[in-house]
Amino acid sequence: MSSVDIINAEGTKTGTVDLPGSIFDAQANIPLMHQVVVAQLAAARQGTAKAKTRGEVAGGGKKPYKQKGTGRARQGSIRAPQFTGGGVVHGPVPRDYSQRTPKKMKAAALRGALSDRARDGRVFVVESFVTGETPSTKAAVAALRKVAQTNKVLVVLDSQDELNWISLRNEPTVHLIEAGQLNTYDVLVADEVVFTKVALDEFLGASEKSEEGDK
Repeated sequence: MSSVDIINAEGTKTGTVDLPGSIFDAQANIPLMHQVVVAQLAAARQGTAKAKTRGEVAGGGKKPYKQKGTGRARQGSIRAPQFTGGGVVHGPVPRDYSQRTPKKMKAAALRGALSDRARDGRVFVVESFVTGETPSTKAAVAALRKVAQTNKVLVVLDSQDELNWISLRNEPTVHLIEAGQLNTYDVLVADEVVFTKVALDEFLGASEKSEEGDK
């Protein structure tokens, strides 16, 4: 079990918090993480692409010209695939791209991704990005830059943290996510992961309940 410093909005250390080794020091299974990320991206696809077949295109009910005597190839409809405006052969139809991914696989992949960031010293914990009760993007970004310097930062907030959410939601270098929605893809896309103390507690508590339920 490793520990990280807890930083307040002024950049001062106010304490430390333990990062459980089962979550932040697990073996990173690259093929597993790849499979989970591919499944997540596939599930995000709409799958609404649709092309009309010759039976669905309007018109073409009349034979365009007689069968014999014209010197041309015989045709039965101007909506056949070889005609402009005709139907499409083997075109896309609405489908579901989602893949079945067991919860244990998702959890293992997330542990591997978080462990990779933690081993590189790229997981941080802050008390809050803003002091007081008034949202402030300028103050929140200044507090964030005291711990994270990259342009791809994943900030994990608890589900009730409206103050920090409003303060950081317009910052283009930050991706906000609730602790309960934390996933492998967003962790891997980000260079650094910043938890608020409350969000970390919420995430660890949910992880413990999940592990107890799997037993």
